[in-house]
Amino acid sequence: MALRLADGTAWSDTLARAVAATPEAFGPEADGVTTLHNLLSGEWRAAGTPSPVRTPVDNTVLVNIARLDADTARAAVGHAATAHRDWAATPLAERKARVTDALDALTAHRDLLALLLVWEIGKPWRLACADVDRALDGVRWYVEEIDRMLADGREPLPGPVSNIASWNYPMSVLVHAELVQLLAGNAVIAKTPSQGGAVCLTVAHALMRRAGLPATLLSGSGEELSEVLVRAPEIGAVAFVGGRSNGGKVAAALLDTDKRHFIEQEGLNAWGVWNFSQWDTLAAHLKKGFEYGKQRCTAYPRFVVQRDLVDEFLDMYLPVVRSVRFGHPLAVDDAWSAGDPLPELDFGPLISAAKADELRRKVEDAVRHGAVPLHRGKLDGAPFLDGQDTSAYVAPAVLLAPPGRSRLMHAEPFGPVDTIVVVDTTDELLAAMNASNGALVASLACDDEELAGKLAVDLQAFKVGINKPRSRGDRDEPFGGRGASWKGAFVGGDLLVQAVTQGGDGRLYGNFPDYSSYPAT
Repeated sequence: MALRLADGTAWSDTLARAVAATPEAFGPEADGVTTLHNLLSGEWRAAGTPSPVRTPVDNTVLVNIARLDADTARAAVGHAATAHRDWAATPLAERKARVTDALDALTAHRDLLALLLVWEIGKPWRLACADVDRALDGVRWYVEEIDRMLADGREPLPGPVSNIASWNYPMSVLVHAELVQLLAGNAVIAKTPSQGGAVCLTVAHALMRRAGLPATLLSGSGEELSEVLVRAPEIGAVAFVGGRSNGGKVAAALLDTDKRHFIEQEGLNAWGVWNFSQWDTLAAHLKKGFEYGKQRCTAYPRFVVQRDLVDEFLDMYLPVVRSVRFGHPLAVDDAWSAGDPLPELDFGPLISAAKADELRRKVEDAVRHGAVPLHRGKLDGAPFLDGQDTSAYVAPAVLLAPPGRSRLMHAEPFGPVDTIVVVDTTDELLAAMNASNGALVASLACDDEELAGKLAVDLQAFKVGINKPRSRGDRDEPFGGRGASWKGAFVGGDLLVQAVTQGGDGRLYGNFPDYSSYPAT
């Protein structure tokens, strides 16, 4: 049966809604494409060189972003520092009122923000809504708790917080962090992710700016803007979320400074299976784990399995992989009508055709050097529109025993590709689970929870689940990483406010050059 776009979800309709909601943030069309403004010096400006942004959903051009040069960004940072001084002196009650006004405006446009995420980063509707809702609900919790969090005399940082985040969670990671930083008395600067989320973030920041919040939103290449957004003397703190390569560059740039920082980097999160029999429970966890094609920092792409349990594990696991649903997130059949739910998918495309090609090459390379392909899915039969570009879509794949020389052995694939390593001893289990020199999360499937607790002590992950997954968490749950997966202060709950304020008693929890200190997780 031929499929079509759900009524009212076409990009032209979605963009028109965004422009109508926040016209100040959009420029006129050029050659049929709208260019986004940058939020500089407290106002939206048509500065920068236009560059097209394509959707991974069907590879069409959505908008142009205006890429700024370093000099323009430097001037914007200087203005943000001035705004920071005024905002830091603003009474907490006023800050709470303005953040609440921004939350109310964002809530009124919740469905628009979610639909923008569907088009811009390929999230299925349910997951896009969850991204927006987690941001808004999370910040409302902080509004209720901020008086307590600042009661020990904590004050804003000496300069604005610079936020450089990846594309996968524009609202629940980036906007959420900014609003809490603002609540704590800091002006904020955000760099638009180059790969996706620009329009959603533009609308969100326009609503934040209307509420009187001192926010700056800049577009440009990391190579061009990193020196300014990381090392500028006016910057009070640097928040980075992304891969180890770019995160390492940010950390290196901060080595000779005392600038506050929190740098979240990827790690190979592993799930170990040892002396285990609760297969139905594990199957439910693993099916949910495929959400958003595992394009998130807390996904589990590595399973380390006791040799005696491999057959039982595969009997459970392979049907789960084959049941995963993916495709065009807005494709419906003729029976669909307005008011019906949008497609219920586990994931849509990867973030780009280039990323999809890279992941396919990694799988081919691993198989060529000895990995055993247990499952390689096909795009055939997935819900796509007739003639649609599907270059950014990758079906799930599962490889047994990836070779040591394979990039999939030690690094996170950031896509729907799982690897399985077979072990014979608990020492081998721990070594295989610690393959990436630090991770954000890990889990152990083990009937003997006392034994699992003992094994967990030697896992190089910030959070370890026993017969359950761990995630970034919300509200009062701390978040960080061990080893190479995190540099600087940890965040989440009270720790996020502590990371963006100064004063109080005691030193920060985090991974620092001269010490590491971990909270209870």
